[in-house]
Amino acid sequence: MNILMICTEKLPVPNIRGGAIQTYICGVASLLSKHHQITILGRTDPDLLNEEVTDGIRYVRVNSDGVLDLYVQGVIGFLSQSQEQYDIIHIFNRPKLIAPVHEAAPGARIILSMHNDMFNPAKISKAEGSAAIEQAERIITISNYIGSAISEYFPQAEPKLKTIYSGVDLGKFAPWTESQYSLQARESIRTEHNLASKKIILFVGRLSRNKGPHVLVRAMSHLRHSDAALVIVGGAWYSDNTISDYVAYVRALAVRSPIPVITTGYVQAHDVHRWFCASDIFVCTSIWQEPLARVHYEAMAAGLPFLTTNRGGNPEIVRGNNGILITDPEDPMEYAHHLNLLLSDLHSSRQMGLNGRRMVEQHFTWQRVADDILSVWERR
Repeated sequence: MNILMICTEKLPVPNIRGGAIQTYICGVASLLSKHHQITILGRTDPDLLNEEVTDGIRYVRVNSDGVLDLYVQGVIGFLSQSQEQYDIIHIFNRPKLIAPVHEAAPGARIILSMHNDMFNPAKISKAEGSAAIEQAERIITISNYIGSAISEYFPQAEPKLKTIYSGVDLGKFAPWTESQYSLQARESIRTEHNLASKKIILFVGRLSRNKGPHVLVRAMSHLRHSDAALVIVGGAWYSDNTISDYVAYVRALAVRSPIPVITTGYVQAHDVHRWFCASDIFVCTSIWQEPLARVHYEAMAAGLPFLTTNRGGNPEIVRGNNGILITDPEDPMEYAHHLNLLLSDLHSSRQMGLNGRRMVEQHFTWQRVADDILSVWERR
């Protein structure tokens, strides 16, 4: 089949600027291209050509400036001028794109992948949402939580929903106890930042209040392990090291922490895995209803035990003894309690991390994600 995959207007594909959706598309595209002809439509980027073919996959990029309305014009312009007939148009996370795409390519089957709560009435009208659901053949979600949210707003979507959990690169993210590559990355980055003797607690994500890193910094005041250090990886936005008010607030808290806190700022997407290799515990502090952050998969693949919050889809990734669920994401004491236990018994903590590694090996590979997508495309 001839397949068009349409990314969002925010970040380019390949994922040179990061982004969960962009990483997802990169993870599966080469695997899907073994079975079908793939074109990926996304936004322009100064470091990428507007059109190219790489490893048999065609990439087309149109202007967006990060604005959906402008992007829609580019998408429809491409479809109107294209000589291609697409069997399937797979749209990512933008239900508002469905109506114009359906009008421009009425013969294509439309598949929608949802990575966020974009069917929320604050983001889409009842009429637009209903039309999008009617015109989409299937709606793939990255968590049961997102599927439940969609069906709560639009009950008629229920028969079209299918959860396909994300995946992770098992080679890039690997336990340092089992991978020479990861061990070298661990030793290198620890030496570089004078952390060789530290037990490293890691946060990776955008620095915004709803992501909650300020709570984790406050938890450091209640840690009983003076040999610990907290590393906060991320900026205010992808590829953005602007010092927002919130970033300044977190850094001010960090200065007063009795435990060393390193704020790295934005780290290039191709380097983030090195911090997972270097660390001992991962913490996701999401206060908002997180769809299901992909950093969980990366932490598990790297063999890290993790704490995550009872918000949105995050609890779906805590299965057996691979992680710990935080019930009150705004309570520093709850984080400190569990971190003190994990840091007091690193042997058991590492076993918890390896439980997560075994889980991703079985359930969260990109091959499994690609197979699940193929089953939707091929109506299996």
